[in-house]
Amino acid sequence: MPAQNADVAEEAPTVEMITGYDMEHMTIYFRLLDAAVDGADWTEAAKIVLRIDPALEPERARRTWESHLARARWMTEHGYRHLVRGGPPH
Repeated sequence: MPAQNADVAEEAPTVEMITGYDMEHMTIYFRLLDAAVDGADWTEAAKIVLRIDPALEPERARRTWESHLARARWMTEHGYRHLVRGGPPH
């Protein structure tokens, strides 16, 4: 079983701007989007990408997966504009 990923918050940011957390977790967002496009089961994505075992922590795994996938989708629809303008505020 993968080790728990202490760097992944249970809730991704929800503000309408890119945060430092977003920049640090961009790879996770990409991997979750790839998994969704490939039709991977959410439990597989949670276990492999987020390193949370849904069998042991089903609510936390689902909440974290939903939150981060929603943020990943926001990044593709809105967040990229902030990157074009120079990224998150320093």
